[in-house]
Amino acid sequence: MFTLTSLNLNGIRSASSKGLEPWLAKVQPDCICVQELRAQAADVSGRFEALAGLQGHFHHAQKKGYSGVAAYTRHMPSDVITGFGAPEFDAEGRYLELRFDTPRRKMSVIGCYFPSGTTGEERQQAKYRFLELFYPHLTQLKKKREFILCADVNIAHQEIDLKNWKSNQKNSGFLPEERAWMTKLLDKAKLVDVYRQLHPNATDTAYTWWSNRGQAYANNVGWRIDYHLATSGLASTARTASIYKAEKFSDHAPLTIGYDFKL
Repeated sequence: MFTLTSLNLNGIRSASSKGLEPWLAKVQPDCICVQELRAQAADVSGRFEALAGLQGHFHHAQKKGYSGVAAYTRHMPSDVITGFGAPEFDAEGRYLELRFDTPRRKMSVIGCYFPSGTTGEERQQAKYRFLELFYPHLTQLKKKREFILCADVNIAHQEIDLKNWKSNQKNSGFLPEERAWMTKLLDKAKLVDVYRQLHPNATDTAYTWWSNRGQAYANNVGWRIDYHLATSGLASTARTASIYKAEKFSDHAPLTIGYDFKL
């Protein structure tokens, strides 16, 4: 079994202070993809190069204290790719691809942090630009290799993916254009929403993010915006999925899926 976790940290220093590493040591995933590092190389050096015996690989944002992604893994990748060839978003540290290639198979684990449009129209337009560029990247990559994309997508795809869908239809994260992009990715590009494959009807147990406003977490007024999106062959090996909520490392919960393959 290959266990793979995705988690938006909302700052690696903050998440670390809330018990992230002891939890990793207990769960012992093969790999964890994390988003929103909010740390530069100098902040990571001497402190976060490895966590719970997992070796870290990083794509930092140029802007201090902003964005950034990493992947911690117990298996040595054959190659590490930072960025997907879009200068605007590569500068923001949003894409990290670990390749685990053998003579028999080309396979990647990708960590990605999609832009959020919640701060205003300027960032919403940036989000649309990202989606427009990222779709062909994934479709081209799919022709060459198998992959699992672990991502904070910042989109709830269906009505069952958030508590208050009616009142959020005009809000970033649940806009018709964003949801249509997700539909195209799944129906046309034929990527698989792995959690939904295993739990097609889950509602409030599927949420992975809660606003810090009010009592959203206490009342489970959440959204499902964190995903494993996989090519069909790898998706077919998924056996278990869990969302860990017993401890709160950030405003997101870790999503862990167990796949029936070995690297």
